[in-house]
Amino acid sequence: MAKVRIQNFSISVDGFGTGEGQTLEDPFGHAGHRLHDWFFPIGMFGPPGPEGIDLALARFGWDAVGAEIMGRHKFGPQRGPWPDDGWEGWWGDEPPFHTPVFVLTHHPRPSIEKEGGTTFHFLDASPEEALRRAQEAAGEKDVRIGGGVDLVRQFLAADLVDEMHLVIVPLVLGRGERIWDGLEGIESRFRVESVATPSGVVHQMWSRTRD
Repeated sequence: MAKVRIQNFSISVDGFGTGEGQTLEDPFGHAGHRLHDWFFPIGMFGPPGPEGIDLALARFGWDAVGAEIMGRHKFGPQRGPWPDDGWEGWWGDEPPFHTPVFVLTHHPRPSIEKEGGTTFHFLDASPEEALRRAQEAAGEKDVRIGGGVDLVRQFLAADLVDEMHLVIVPLVLGRGERIWDGLEGIESRFRVESVATPSGVVHQMWSRTRD
């Protein structure tokens, strides 16, 4: 059965999924790349790194995914109406998704088709409507909720998530966007399993329990 999943989502020990002050040069604000230092050495998108739990779980995050939903600020740092500058997001000519990607924004624009099977579609829609569109595109495969933090909170608050893989990084950011704001008690909906790895991170697997 197809699922709605959050995968490989890194947060600090104080619960921040991104830092403060996002810019074109610093997509994660003052956090820089520190939330993802565990990810780069494993070689998901480059030369293979050492086999281990980090790599195995990261790979799983890309298995059987037929569509992705992301917030506008995961696509780029712009606010308000889109500037007519020809820039097409942080993801380059061949993004790693290789599926339809639905970008939620209050300012829809024409779709952007990239190499490798990724097409960005821009929707002004509720989480429920965006999920319906993504599920239609994904067919029998899963839909991944890609972030950023505000988008993840919206889908969790709407109780639309079946599985969530959080990576807790030994880092205190102190400021930015916190994933848990407004979600008090959400753990009661899930079964949670954790595993620590030699890289210093803790992987938490949240699986929705249904009555």
